[in-house]
Amino acid sequence: MKRSLFALALFAAVSGAQEDPGVSYDADVVPLLRARCIGCHNPTDKEGGIDLSTRAGLMAELDGESIVTACNPDASLLIASVEPWDGNAPDMPAEGDPLSAEEIDLLRRWIAAGAREDAPPPTPIAEAPERYRAAPVIASLDFSRDGAWIAVPARHEVLLREAASGALARRLGGFPERVESLAFSPDGALLAAAGGSPGDRGELVIVRVADGELMQRLELTQDSLHGVSWSHDGRLVAFGAADRALRAIEVASGEQVLFQMSHEDWVTSTTFSSDDSHLISVSRDRSMKLIKVDTEQFIDNITSITPGALAGGLLDVALHPDPERDEVLVAGSDGEPKLYRVYREQKRVIGDDYNLIRAFPGAPGCAHAVAWAPSGERCFAAFSLRGAAAREAGVDGSGELRAYGIEGELAWSRPTPRALYALTVSPDGARVAAAGFDGRVHVYDAASGEPLTDFVPVPLLESAEPIAEVR
Repeated sequence: MKRSLFALALFAAVSGAQEDPGVSYDADVVPLLRARCIGCHNPTDKEGGIDLSTRAGLMAELDGESIVTACNPDASLLIASVEPWDGNAPDMPAEGDPLSAEEIDLLRRWIAAGAREDAPPPTPIAEAPERYRAAPVIASLDFSRDGAWIAVPARHEVLLREAASGALARRLGGFPERVESLAFSPDGALLAAAGGSPGDRGELVIVRVADGELMQRLELTQDSLHGVSWSHDGRLVAFGAADRALRAIEVASGEQVLFQMSHEDWVTSTTFSSDDSHLISVSRDRSMKLIKVDTEQFIDNITSITPGALAGGLLDVALHPDPERDEVLVAGSDGEPKLYRVYREQKRVIGDDYNLIRAFPGAPGCAHAVAWAPSGERCFAAFSLRGAAAREAGVDGSGELRAYGIEGELAWSRPTPRALYALTVSPDGARVAAAGFDGRVHVYDAASGEPLTDFVPVPLLESAEPIAEVR
């Protein structure tokens, strides 16, 4: 009887030690590790053989020592590495300031409480509003593969609008609060969207277009996801994130098959090479990188990195439609779209920009989106106009859509009242659609730039337009 009471008391003591409501792995430990540790200790770099990006990596052993020993901070290599010893500076982080006493205490308390993983359950899928008070800003557009619809994101939904008239055809629900990027699958059967709730969580959603059935829904990181793209065989979906990681998942299973952290800032856009062997990504860090898909290996910086040349980085990348031409078009904060070859043909020289083929005439401000005509003989760029030159010209805060010939000549340009952030070209190359800050979709004749239709994609409170069912 005494032994039973002793066992119960011991169990209660251990259980009590594991309860520390002040420390959360998901809310406290993960952000700390991301900020101070994961830049070097991640699945790609794995310096010292250590990966701190997952709890499994934290609980692993290194040369017979546990990185984290649950309930015992003093036996944990993680704590020994970040604490000062014998008057010496701590071993880690290798670069930057040591962890503060408060940060070390947080790690100690989490380990002492059992080093548990407490990721919250998936956020319930929110419903889209029936009608909107105002048209939301539009960050992405895509034509359906038959050219019949333009997909436009809104709050927790994607609206399918008839390309010819702008009439509302369908409303698909179950999407993130804010969709930053969307794309139809190569066969048009599925629609993928990356976004989330800024500063809270990122979400990737894949739905079946025919009936709106949710095929995949993943919650990743603590900020929005960006730059969704499909492999040409429809097997993989890639996307970027504010945690500077590039990821790809297998569509059928939802399993992550690629993780790369070679960028130093948000990964804003992605595209697969024509044979799906490589993934190209651009970032706010001013670089465009080439990644081998099957090995998750960083291959090359496609662009040169010139300090200060692109203060806000690169925002979009589009692959040339001709599979024989390994070339990509990029948009960035310098307002000058550029064409690059994907694969380097000579040794890199620091500061060179050898892969650059040509720069297209830019606009004062920022180029947010680029797209190709299916023929590859014409390309398009969407701009927000700002800065001293825009103010001098009286167009600060407005937008512009430009069409270029493949040799770099400006074919036509069309101003818009507000900044443009999104762009898409119909599969037959006849139409180009752009949208942005004013919440309207502007559709033009791709050859001449003549306006064809203009519409607000969401049903508004004061509108008499019938409300299609969200499904």
